[in-house]
Amino acid sequence: MKRATRRGRVSRALAPLAFATAFVLAAALTGAMLSPAAAQPSENAEAPVAAGERSVLVVSIENMTINPGSSDYLRAAIIEAEARRSEALVIELDTPGGLVDSTRDIVKEFLASPVPVIVYVTPPGARAGSAGVMITLASHIAAMAPGTNIGAAHPVAGGGQEIGEEMNKKITNDTVAWVEGIAEQRGRNREWAVKAVRDSVSVTATDALEKKVIDFVATNLDDVLAKADGRTVTLGGGIEKTLATKGALVMRRPPGLKHRLIMRLADPNLAYIFMMIGFLGIYAEFSHPGLIFPGVIGAVCFLLFLMSTQILPINVVGVILIVVGLALFIAEVQVTSYGLLTLGGAISLALGSLFLFDVPEKVVDPDYSFSVSPAIVLPVTVGFALAVGLITWMVVRVHRRRPQTGAESIVGTTGVVTTAIDPLAGGQVKLAGEFWHAKSAVPVEAGAIVRVVAVKGAHIEVTPA
Repeated sequence: MKRATRRGRVSRALAPLAFATAFVLAAALTGAMLSPAAAQPSENAEAPVAAGERSVLVVSIENMTINPGSSDYLRAAIIEAEARRSEALVIELDTPGGLVDSTRDIVKEFLASPVPVIVYVTPPGARAGSAGVMITLASHIAAMAPGTNIGAAHPVAGGGQEIGEEMNKKITNDTVAWVEGIAEQRGRNREWAVKAVRDSVSVTATDALEKKVIDFVATNLDDVLAKADGRTVTLGGGIEKTLATKGALVMRRPPGLKHRLIMRLADPNLAYIFMMIGFLGIYAEFSHPGLIFPGVIGAVCFLLFLMSTQILPINVVGVILIVVGLALFIAEVQVTSYGLLTLGGAISLALGSLFLFDVPEKVVDPDYSFSVSPAIVLPVTVGFALAVGLITWMVVRVHRRRPQTGAESIVGTTGVVTTAIDPLAGGQVKLAGEFWHAKSAVPVEAGAIVRVVAVKGAHIEVTPA
């Protein structure tokens, strides 16, 4: 006779929650893949270039922060432009800023580039904020579209808060020296560059041209190529090159899946969501083996989170607080605490979420935060608390429910005595269509109705009903 255990019933009860986890993950992944970067047109990046035909490679940093993903994307673009013997690499830039380390990597690539690099701040309304200042200044030719602005490069902490006085002085002086060196290398306005860092000044495209921060203002890409044509720039290694960009074939290179993934994983909020879904999926699989789907999804999510830790600085204390919070949630399912464990878990989870990522004092973007948004932490914490409450309610309900199958399910039911029951030799009872060997403390005549009081091995114990 098949017996359904309580553990099995709990597993079935939790199946909807596991599939809900998978749904949340699918939505997160879909959102990541449908990012603005993923929606960029491919155009003719793979089109062959005829012998003797001039071309320029165009890439876009559109409304993106500067992070390891965008840094690697631009480095790969320089390599490709060199391999294609492009007249120039044009970078359409619109960024609020980003990480200093990634910005330094980009600046190094620009200063050593064997291909002329043109940075074009576009479209109208775009900005080269913070880290974008260094990137624009480091280009061989800097252009801006009307209605754009550049500036505000004062370093701030990752959470947008002010840095301590001494550390602020140290970081600011270091950044000033850095931006002065870039401006000097490219023959741009050093005084303005210093003000952009010390005083967070920002100017329009017209003012930037007047102050010799950029080379010209251009209305569109064709205008950029026409105005860059004939200019002589100094490439890495001191090689001079005169650009012949007017009328050149434009070849666009949108970021591939690798760079889109890296750029997305550099988002603390997305990394945090991946981590939480990973924890939930793995917990569901280990607690109730056989569901498989949430376990696979959880493992994939957790691996994506681990990948993000190679990009984002993790605060170990934050991770510990989150693990403790999850442990308290799990304990709530096993131990009756009347909600105290859930409350403690929610507090620990919320604190750990807010401090999950280390806040480096080396970020030059006041709008770029390394902290997980409270707007995400709050619903996740509340959602976890509700999920644990739901699980606890399911477990309690299952444990209180009368067994429907197995030996325990027949206790309390009634049957008909088919063979008289002798207290010593026993007898036979028909119960739910099945015949059982039955024992009774008192003699029972055939045809009498009896009630099952216990199941012991292959026989039942009954009493007259």
